[in-house]
Formats: sequence, structure tokens, C-alpha cells
Amino acid sequence: MKVRLLLLFFLFSILLLTACSTQEPAEPEVPFQAYTIDQFLKTTSVGGGDFNSGESKLLVHSNETGIFNAYIIDIATGEKTPVTESDTESVFAVGFVPGTENVLFTSDKGGNEINHLFMQDIEGVVKELTEGEETRESFYGFSHDLKSFFTGNNGRDARFMDVYEWDLETLNPKLIYTNEDGLDFSGMSRDKRWMTLQRTHNDFDSDLYLVDRNGNGKPVMISIEEGEINHYAAAFTPDSSTLLYLTDKDSDWLYLMSYDLETGERAEVFRPEKWDVSYISYTYNGKYQIMGVNENAVTRLVITNSETGEKLELPNLPAGDVSGVTFSRSEKLMRFYLVNDDAPSNLFVYNLESGEARQLTDNLNPEIHAGHLVSSELINMHARDGLEFYGYLYKPVQASAENKVPALLQIHGGPGGQSRPRYSGSKQFMVNHGYAIFDLNYRGSSGFGRAFSMADDQKHGKEPLWDCVDAKDWLKENVDWVDPDKIGILGGSYGGYMVMAALAFQPEEFAVGVNLFGVTNWVRTLKSIPPWWESFKFALYRELGNPETQEDMLREISPLFHAENITKPVIVLQGANDPRVLQVESDEMVEAVREKGGIAEYVLFDDEGHGFSKTANQISGWNAVLAFVDKHLKAETE
Repeated sequence: MKVRLLLLFFLFSILLLTACSTQEPAEPEVPFQAYTIDQFLKTTSVGGGDFNSGESKLLVHSNETGIFNAYIIDIATGEKTPVTESDTESVFAVGFVPGTENVLFTSDKGGNEINHLFMQDIEGVVKELTEGEETRESFYGFSHDLKSFFTGNNGRDARFMDVYEWDLETLNPKLIYTNEDGLDFSGMSRDKRWMTLQRTHNDFDSDLYLVDRNGNGKPVMISIEEGEINHYAAAFTPDSSTLLYLTDKDSDWLYLMSYDLETGERAEVFRPEKWDVSYISYTYNGKYQIMGVNENAVTRLVITNSETGEKLELPNLPAGDVSGVTFSRSEKLMRFYLVNDDAPSNLFVYNLESGEARQLTDNLNPEIHAGHLVSSELINMHARDGLEFYGYLYKPVQASAENKVPALLQIHGGPGGQSRPRYSGSKQFMVNHGYAIFDLNYRGSSGFGRAFSMADDQKHGKEPLWDCVDAKDWLKENVDWVDPDKIGILGGSYGGYMVMAALAFQPEEFAVGVNLFGVTNWVRTLKSIPPWWESFKFALYRELGNPETQEDMLREISPLFHAENITKPVIVLQGANDPRVLQVESDEMVEAVREKGGIAEYVLFDDEGHGFSKTANQISGWNAVLAFVDKHLKAETE
């Protein structure tokens, strides 16, 4: 995973706009119908899935009530029991406290991203573990001996996360690493002797540090190669003798290396001919090794028996991407999620002894016929400078050469994000209502090699925007069922920036824009980075520009300062509590467009942050988007 994914966390593409097959949409079994966004958003999102000690239950979070809460699922029956019943703040499950039925979960306030950690006992009594209103707490995992867990906490210094170990009997946290150097926790060995930390210099240069807790406790840098090279801790081996890490030294792709913790000897472990190794992990007793490879935005999963070297074959499953793989401590059960672009993510448990895979959720709203959902076609294109880039094209069921439909280019966030063939209720909603969606992996997207990811550095509003325009032109020239005069652009976070950049810097190319909490003033955004992003600040400067030394350049690429060029209609959606893209960004952008006589609709949510987690707000927002494009894109030229 490239450091550019840190940019994804800073300018994260929204949950409701997550992006493959090459086949035409299947013929519906029942007459086609249009569904409301309410119906699409009744498709439930479920995440997490920690096994309890008896391996009979899973702790998950779900938004089935319209807001995320924690639930317990009985593995044998699939019955779901609520743990929390919040109707104001989203709750996300962490895990069962080992040996008990107590649970840990996290929650913030109104999407402000100041997450606190909570424990709830079997009687329903909740204890807030994080102290300090402005303190953030991140859960780092349970110790292998199941006697403690680790967290990061910025209560001492808002910029940096210190590392604490919490005793499970007393719930007293002990400071084990004072973070005064802007390093970030990345792993702990099973014997609790070794800890890994990471420093991010820029998008493509990160260093790896090792702390021997039996020694002086000081970080020692083990990434000693010169030049811009990435290093990421991947996993400690089960015997705590070796660190596995990812690097792109002398390569366009991330591959796996080993580091002997006693001798410092290094060895190459696995290097695919193409594509990034995404992760590697081990089951509790070390019987299985789990590895993921990102192959053209789809994860290839490899599970190996560490004793025999044999590959574990999964049961016959529907088409889709397998993710979120976790084994129970006995290694007899494996939970995972299966998702495709025309089927929502569902939770499964695979019993390795019986060979049975049980589907525990059926998240698609039963009011929606599965045959009315569409899968995507992977498109390879070339930009005007010859660079190859990619997109997933979604064709509405009702589209044909005789019935041309409008189209929306969808631009993911990041800018180092990646569009993947994943189900999205909002995307299927727009396709269902007759809009083609072209979900792009433009230059700068992660997962397509180091050179491709670097191709947008400090070129924002220019070369990446070329790709959007060239993708639009590809649609016009190659797709006879798209109306060439009705192509708009839609995106969230950095994708929202690209929307406004397209309208400001290429004002005649797109008919409308849909901007979901997009940056419009890079000077302000980069000067108002939340303090807890301090360790990544200079990576952002390398990617986008330094506001202290490159303010003129940043003003040049900021749409707010070029609002006089915007002539096409735009709708803006914004969360009032967004700590990354401040509300004032959207306030000023809308006002600037309106002052010049342009059309700028505005939807503001008082109880949301960076991305809209509450179903009621998602319904309101997407209804506003559909009404806007129906008026200004679909109907404008009719």
C-alpha cells in the first residue's frame, strides 16, 4: 500500500461514492423499474467481524437503522442483536475483550474524527476509556497473549500519537512510547519485544524504524537505502524472529522482504512480476499465511498452509472480490466479505473442517431486483500525452444507440485513491435513473505502479484534468449509447476538487458538476491541516505544494480564485463538521459562482463531517443530486 494512501485518508473519497466484468448487463427477470434512493440506501452496510472467545459470535457494525451501531451476529443462526442503539453518533465495532463478552467500540461527535474508545460490558454499562474532549484514540490491536491491548493517543501533544499498552484486568493504560519525532506506530511482535514505527518523508519516501523494548526503547532506522524508497511494515512472523516489510526499492511495484531481528540479514520473499503486494498476515497459531495482491484494482487472495506450503482453496463462491479475511483463534473458522460492483458486500464464515461457507448477511434491499443492477466494463484508454489510464464504465439497462443516455465521469478522492469494482448504492441509483457512470483511475491513482502514481505530483488542475477530459472524449467517440452533449463530472473530496477544477479551468468541457465536499482553496486547506496529521504534512506538501513557499502556484490551481470562469451549473454538498475540507471552502465557492451569475446549488449538513454517514442525509443529498442533473443535464438540451 503506497504512502499515497495516506493522502486518501487526508482527502478521503466518500464512503457512499466507492466505485468488473466485461459483460453486458444481464437481462432482468422482471420488468425494469426505477428505484428511489431510499430503496438503494436500505441496502445495509456491514463492517468488522471479530470472533468471541467461544467462536460462536461475531461483533460487527451496521447502518441498518440509518446510523452505524454495533451488533452481535450468532454464527449458527445469523441472528443479529444490537449492542449499541445510538441515534445521533455513528458507532464502529472494535472487538470482543478476550475471555469475556465485553466489547470495545469507537465513536466521534458529528463526524469530527476525534474518535474515542469505549468498553461496554455484558450488562450494557458503557465506560469511556479515552480522556479529554479533544483527544483522539486509535485502537492498534490486542496482544498475542490476550492480556493487553495497544492504542495511540494524542492527549499529550495533539500532533503525535503516543503508544499505550492497556492491562485488560485493570484497564490502566501504560505509556510505552513517547512520540516526539512524528513517527507512526505500524506493528508489535507477538512476544511484545519488537515494535515498528514509520516516518513519511513524502509520497514515495518512507522510513521504517524498529524499537527493541528489551533494550533502550529508542527507535532505530532499518531502512538504510539511499534515495526515495518506500518501506512499510507488513507483519512479524509468528515466532517473533523476523519482520516482513514491503518496499519498492529498484521497482515500480511493492514487493515483500524479510529482516532478521537478531542479525539484520535481509532477503527477498515474494516479488510479483507486476502489481503491488498489498498485505501479509498470519493466523493466531501461525498455521496459515494470508497475502493479498492488488491486480488491476481487484485483490488476488493467497492463503498458504505454513506447514505444508499448500494453498487453501476457498469454496465455490459468487463472483466478487474477497476482502476482510480473519481467522478465529482456533483457525477452524474464517470470516470474510464478498463484494462485486453489482452486488453489495456480504459477510461470510467458512468452516475449514466441514468445508461449508455460510453467508451471514443478505444486505441488498429485497425491494430491489438483482437483475436491475449493472456490472462494469473495464476500459483502457490513452491520454493526449500517451499515458495509459483506466476506467470502469456502467451502462444503464435502458441505454442503447436508439436511446442515448447522459453520462457522469466519477472522480475518486485521494488523490492517491483507487476506483475498484465495488458496490455503491448511490452509483447504482444514478445508473438506474438513466445515467452512465464512468469511474476513472486517472494518473496519480494508486495500485498501477510507482511511476503512474507519481505522474500527478504538483500537476493538479492540469495533467490529471487532461485525463478527465480525454476520458470524456473517449466516451463521445467510442460509445454510441452515450449522448455526447450530456456529459457531466462528479466527485467527492479530492474528486470534488477535480469537479471544480474542470468547471474553472476547462469550462466548456463538461455540462454540469457535482461537487461533494471538494477542496477549492488549496492555500487554506494545506494551512489548516488537523494537528493529528502533522506527521504526514510534508508528504502532502510534496504531492500538492507547500503553502509557505508555493502560495502563488496553489492559488493558480485553486478554483475559488478562478470562479469567473465557471459558467456551467454546479451543486455542492458539504458537512459542517468536516475537519479536512472546511465548510468555509464550500461557502465561499458557492458565493463566488453566484456572484458571477452562475448556478450553484448548495446542500449543507450540520451533523456530518468528511463524508455522510447518516442514511437520512445520504437520501437528502442524493435526491438533490438527481434533481439537479435531471434539470441541468438530462433535460437542459431536450
